[in-house]
Amino acid sequence: MLKLDRYARIASYFIIVLFLLLVMVNHLLPALLIGLLVYELVAQAAQAPFISRLAPQRAKPVALIIFSAVIISILVLMGFSLASVFHGESASMPSIMRKSGEIAEALHHELANWLPAWMLESLPQDVSAWKTAFYQWSDKHLAQLQQIGARTGHTLAQMLIAMVIGAMLSLHHNNTDKAPLLDALQTRCLRLANSFRQIVFAQIRISALNTFFTLIYLVVVLPALGVSLPLTKTLIVITFLAGLLPVIGNLISNAAIVAVSMSVSPSVAAGSLAFLVIIHKFEYFLNARIVGGRIHAFAWELLLAMLLMEAIFGLPGLVAAPIFYAYLKQELKAAGLI
Repeated sequence: MLKLDRYARIASYFIIVLFLLLVMVNHLLPALLIGLLVYELVAQAAQAPFISRLAPQRAKPVALIIFSAVIISILVLMGFSLASVFHGESASMPSIMRKSGEIAEALHHELANWLPAWMLESLPQDVSAWKTAFYQWSDKHLAQLQQIGARTGHTLAQMLIAMVIGAMLSLHHNNTDKAPLLDALQTRCLRLANSFRQIVFAQIRISALNTFFTLIYLVVVLPALGVSLPLTKTLIVITFLAGLLPVIGNLISNAAIVAVSMSVSPSVAAGSLAFLVIIHKFEYFLNARIVGGRIHAFAWELLLAMLLMEAIFGLPGLVAAPIFYAYLKQELKAAGLI
């Protein structure tokens, strides 16, 4: 029996490694992450005192119902918000387009003081010229845009299916009498989910820290220098929400801040870019320290794992590296090898 258990455990290692490799090769990382997120959210909600006391025997189904209601409510609110953008008064689409036109004109005026005349002439002169240039670019790259749209729709469908799978797995009850391979596979999956939970909580701390530094820059540093940046509150919210996404979240928030800064002046945009580069270079090591503290790993270990995964799988590898490395550390510790 012990020999059978050993073979089952070895087979489970091969299966989980093959599974993770197929996830990376077939671009299924977003689906895996969203499935794990749903699973962990339901599991954490089921442990909340008001749910566990109210329905101790049905905590997970109740938590899943509440979670589903929250998701549906968020989607409904997003729908109403989108409708208000198109039909509202203060935040209507014409108002947004008008504001965008003002920013474009201000940007062109500021660039005139910085760029040489020959380079300035190659840029669109007004909002209508920008629209024309955009439409021409869209027509030229129509096939690529269609491919991106189809790929995005395919990814969203995969994520939706993964959410359903995560919800179903969260309701699964562990059986005490299981075949050795099934028991070993369940252990592998639970450790992978635990590694994901560690990284998610660390990412929340990282996002909060990044938002704090950004708030200091936007609310304290720039006003002290006599610069009033528009959409400051929106940028702070975007920084926190985008910061919940590893790696790519910083790119999104940084692009938004630099774009808005450019509407004030190129010098402010350059200052914002310099600040973000310096801060994020510092945070890069600090993030490794925070995540490393969660998974009991040195910062250099995590940085090396991120470097290798990025070299092999690109940006998805950079996102997956902390989770996969945390899982590897758990397995090695459980086996008594470290």
